[in-house]
Amino acid sequence: MPASDYSFLKLPRSLEDLQVLRDHLEDYTSDYTLQVLVGYCVVYIFMQTFMIPGTVFMSLLAGALFGVFKGVALVVFTATAGASSCYFLSKLIGRPLVFSLWPDKLSFFQSQVAKRRERLLNYMLFLRVTPTLPNTFINVASPIVDVPYRIFFLATFIGLIPAAYVTVRAGIALGELRSIGDLYDFQAMATLFLIGVVSVTPTLMSKNKP
Repeated sequence: MPASDYSFLKLPRSLEDLQVLRDHLEDYTSDYTLQVLVGYCVVYIFMQTFMIPGTVFMSLLAGALFGVFKGVALVVFTATAGASSCYFLSKLIGRPLVFSLWPDKLSFFQSQVAKRRERLLNYMLFLRVTPTLPNTFINVASPIVDVPYRIFFLATFIGLIPAAYVTVRAGIALGELRSIGDLYDFQAMATLFLIGVVSVTPTLMSKNKP
């Protein structure tokens, strides 16, 4: 890469930044696919691990550079890896941070997890699919409220697929987006909530059994 192109390599903070980054990375993606993939994965996982906002732009970029199927696989892999890194980092040093930043949300989350121990995977899937709680909070708070990692991993890996598909698909038509709000129209949100309701139904049914 010539030195003049390095000025465009920065974390996108707006759709305009993202379009400029896409325009400059398209040629490199075809000629240096492995290098771009490794760079993308490192940046995405780093952002997820340390709760740096802007991963939605990275998901859009995956669609613009790699297409729907490769883009979804890439986003789900990096998002799961980054969330797992955040989980273990929080397990080591995150308890004071969570208690100071989100005391009310933590109490709510802890009570819900305690109620749904027998169907915890369904509940965690519901949280991942729907915007009930922010994903960043789920990543940090899960080890604090004793969500086992295997359940956290499965819920993250499976639950992020619908939202990843919506975002990556939008990245293909990046030039038509005017704001991030255009990603989640009524149809997209209704679909995600429907998937979430289906995932949590076994939990609700088990509570109603005598």
